[in-house]
Parts: sequence; C-alpha cells; structure tokens
Amino acid sequence: MKVLHVITGLGIGGAEQQLRLMIRHLPVSCDVVTLTNPGPVAEGLRADGVRVTHLGMAGNRDLRAVGRLARLVRRGAYDLVHTHLYRACVYGRVAARLAGVRAGVSTEHSLGHAEIEGRPLTAGTRALYLGTERLGSATVAVSPTVAGRLRQWGVPDERIHVVPNGIDARAFRFDAHSRRATRASLGLSPDAFVVGGVGRLVPGKRFDVLVRAVAALPGVRLVLAGEGPELASLRALAQRLGAGDRVLFLGACDASGPGPDVPAVLGAVDVFVSASREESFGLAVVEALASGLRVLQHTCPALDDLPAGSAPGARRITGDPVELASALKSLAELGPQRLPPPAAVAAYDIRRSSHHLMDVYRHVLATSRPLERAES
Repeated sequence: MKVLHVITGLGIGGAEQQLRLMIRHLPVSCDVVTLTNPGPVAEGLRADGVRVTHLGMAGNRDLRAVGRLARLVRRGAYDLVHTHLYRACVYGRVAARLAGVRAGVSTEHSLGHAEIEGRPLTAGTRALYLGTERLGSATVAVSPTVAGRLRQWGVPDERIHVVPNGIDARAFRFDAHSRRATRASLGLSPDAFVVGGVGRLVPGKRFDVLVRAVAALPGVRLVLAGEGPELASLRALAQRLGAGDRVLFLGACDASGPGPDVPAVLGAVDVFVSASREESFGLAVVEALASGLRVLQHTCPALDDLPAGSAPGARRITGDPVELASALKSLAELGPQRLPPPAAVAAYDIRRSSHHLMDVYRHVLATSRPLERAES
C-alpha cells in the first residue's frame, strides 16, 4: 500500500507532530506533501527517511495548487491520499479526485464548537468543508467528541471513524537525572515549585490564565513551551503583574532544537495546567500524565471519553485565575510528587492508534470504487 499524506504546513504543532509519530508506526509506504511552511517537522520527517515535498502554495486562494497537487498525486501512483488540517483537506480532496485516486481519508484534528484550528467557524468555512468532504471515502475523528461535532455538521455517521491521537509513552517516562539537568539548563533551582504549560501561544489556549495565577503566588515559576502570536502580549502581562522574572518562555521545543524537548520540559516541572477554552483531544494533557504529573485541566476530550477514574492525577478547573492560583498553592504545599502513569496513558498508545488507522485504510480500499482519472 502506498499512501500520500497532505498537510497544510509542517511547523511545530500537535497535528504536525502527530502525523510524524503516526507515520513511524504505519506499516505502509508513506510520502508527505506540505502546502506551505516546510518547518521543523518536515526536517524531522526527512530525518526519519520520509520523502517530503513542499508544494509552495501562495495563499488560501492559490487555485493553481490544486493542479500541481493532482499531477504530483498522479505521478506517485498512490493507492490512498490522506489529508490533514482544513486547507489541506479542502485542496487535497479535490486534487485526489482529479488524479483518480481510489480512496481518500481526511483526519479532523482540531474541530471545536465555534472554532476550527483556532480560527472562528463561518458558514462559508463549513460549507466548503462539507462540500469537499463528500469527495473522500472517510473522515477520521481524533476523539468521540470530534465525531459528535462532525455528525452535528451533517457528515454521515457511516463515513466517520474514530482514531484517537496517540503518544509513545516511553518517551515521556520520568527520569530524575534529566529533571536535574533540564532545571539547571533553564536556571530553575532544584527546590522551586514550577508550573508547566505546552501549546501554541494563541488566545484559545488561555495561557494568560496561567500567567495571572502564577503572578499571585510569590516564588512559584511558570514555564511555557510553545510559540505563537500571543508571545508579546503574554510577556507584557507577566511584566505588568510583576512576574516577568518568574515566567520563562521557551519557544518551540523540538527534539532537533538547541533547547529541551517537550518530554524534558514535562520532567522538569511539578504540575501541568491546560486552561484551553476547548480542545479536540488534549494531547498535551495525556503526555503530562505519561510523565507522572498532576494535571489541572479545563477541558480534555481525551479524558472525558474514558471511564471515570482513568486519570486520578487529573483535576478539572473552571479556568478562573483565582481558582487556579488556589489549586496551585495547595499543590505547592504538598511538595513535588510523581505519580504512576494512569490507565488513560495506555489507552492512547500510538501503536493502538496506528492499528486503528490501518483498519480504516483497509476498509476504504475494500469499499471504494475505482475512479476514472481526470485531466488537470
């Protein structure tokens, strides 16, 4: 089986890194096309031996990209095209149909009630998504919560398949030596109580809530791993609240970069907080649990979709800074504590997810009728 993955960009992001991890565990030949931004994840994929092509799409209305992508798909003689993220799903579905590919799968990584990939949902966005969704064979939802949202949109139930995001739990296993080394490299004292957050610095992640809560707790430090448009405003907020010297912004934490990667950051902190307004899965929360951290989270479908008690180290918060400060103060008084990885971590093993995705591939190839190749 030969599969082409088409994604909007390959900068540091949850969907992008999930694609790289998934390809490592798929027992099929995979190539990748990125419409824009062949960033650090593209470099990582190439290091893994995956062929990555940058399509050079100029913008959302660069319709010539459809023809270029269709020709690339045709030359590659792919059995299946798998698209990821909104723009790639729209353009990739059309290109795959023009190229006469037998089967097409799309993964919906970031669909919220009012947002898609952190951007407001509009009637036009939804119409274009649904119109092109019919050109494919199946749509993969990363959680039952996202599957429900797709049904509400009008995607037929028989076309929806749930394949949860996955992690390699071994990569996040706590290591005391790594903790000491990472703290030293970041200038964090061994006895400091450190709060951690991971994700794109965008409004929906509500990292301002973490900054406000930590600012109210003298001596507590905050480490944020991620980059995005809110960086300057978050820095200014920390300074305004008198906590500029206690909030550390690490930028993108990739294994190929000069600083610590995400597993090292999680090993160095004492509690993980996710105050996101809404999530499609909550991958960072699962990674934090795999590191043995206590977690305070506002919303996390990955946990909500599991039986009660699957993550005893996680506690739901409202997202109010005063409430968060109180919860953090209580945890700081308890002192550092590492917990065994809970059942939730085993439920989201990347090997299980790859097996589920292969089942989807086999299903759509067995049930999709061959198409006549169109001229482009």
